[in-house]
Amino acid sequence: MIHKTAIIDPKAKISTNVSIGAYTLIGPNVELEENSVIQSHVSIVGHTKIGKNNKIYSFASIGNDPQDLKFNGEKTTVEIGDHTTIREFVTINRGTSDRWVTKVGSHCLIMAYSHIAHDCIIGNHCILSNSVQVAGHVTLGDYAWIAGVSAVHQFVHIGQHSYIAGG
Repeated sequence: MIHKTAIIDPKAKISTNVSIGAYTLIGPNVELEENSVIQSHVSIVGHTKIGKNNKIYSFASIGNDPQDLKFNGEKTTVEIGDHTTIREFVTINRGTSDRWVTKVGSHCLIMAYSHIAHDCIIGNHCILSNSVQVAGHVTLGDYAWIAGVSAVHQFVHIGQHSYIAGG
């Protein structure tokens, strides 16, 4: 189901059985694979590929320009795996010419108000609790969990199965 108020660029690639809510914006270079649910008021722009069976909640912003002064408009991307949940007001920015991509793996839970900056690589089965702020160029290994209201400084590598306490 695609709501009649959703704005979807005709060049966007929308697979079968994708639900798109009211007032959602889907840009021309976006690919949405099957069985995903995109709620109302979501913005998915840039060169963004979202895998299968994902759920994106209201007011998320995915694929916008990175917040980095060296960004010069180059074609960079966001890639999100399968079975990932992205909650309300999450922002995920595309990469810069450093890595060219920001990636979020499969089976992740990105809770409300979290931010994933440019050039981050988030592994599979990761959990970012509410209001986690991940600066640019960060790598999270598989099964890494970051508790609420935590900040991760840029260029940090967090290994697999790590846990960072809240705040």
